[in-house]
Amino acid sequence: MTASELSALLVLATVSSFTPGPNTTLSTAMAANHGLRRAMRFVCAVPVGWGILFVLCATGLGGLVVAFPPLRWGIVTLGTGYLLWLASRLWQSGSLQQADSAKLQVGFVQGVGLQFLNIKAWMLALAIVAGWVAGREDATARTLVLLPIMVAYGFFSNLTYAVAGSMLRHWLAHGRRLLMFNRCMTVALVATALWILNGLRQSAG
Repeated sequence: MTASELSALLVLATVSSFTPGPNTTLSTAMAANHGLRRAMRFVCAVPVGWGILFVLCATGLGGLVVAFPPLRWGIVTLGTGYLLWLASRLWQSGSLQQADSAKLQVGFVQGVGLQFLNIKAWMLALAIVAGWVAGREDATARTLVLLPIMVAYGFFSNLTYAVAGSMLRHWLAHGRRLLMFNRCMTVALVATALWILNGLRQSAG
């Protein structure tokens, strides 16, 4: 892999990983509501799930998502439905006690599974495979180089957002601050879900 190829990958990885999305929003919200320690299960689940997804795409199975539109719509429908369900839980939570009772926590297994319902994760994995892996004689070697890089980006981006959420935790515990914060996170999740749906609708059209 040339230096220019690696540089282009790092730019893509930085933009795609550190810009707000469903994973980073959930990492922030869970750390703010439950603390960094409990959010770490999800933070660790994201790169594991995405890594599995990337390997599947690199072996050709991800092409089914592109070739079979009903499968894409199924992924989007389930993924956005789950995001909206989490958003409804966040909207109602105005205190740390309510956050615990509302079961806002997403565990490790759920976090891994959520990546398979995230069409943005599928499209990123497919884009990297198409641009850096597919049709290359050293495809396996490239996959082995790209996988740890992207997994590391997935981990550290979500960790960054989770640390930010945890740093706000005590400040948010006073008055209606947590309620307002959770409602902002709700809006972000809903906006992400609508953006994903709109993107898929435009690609289908």
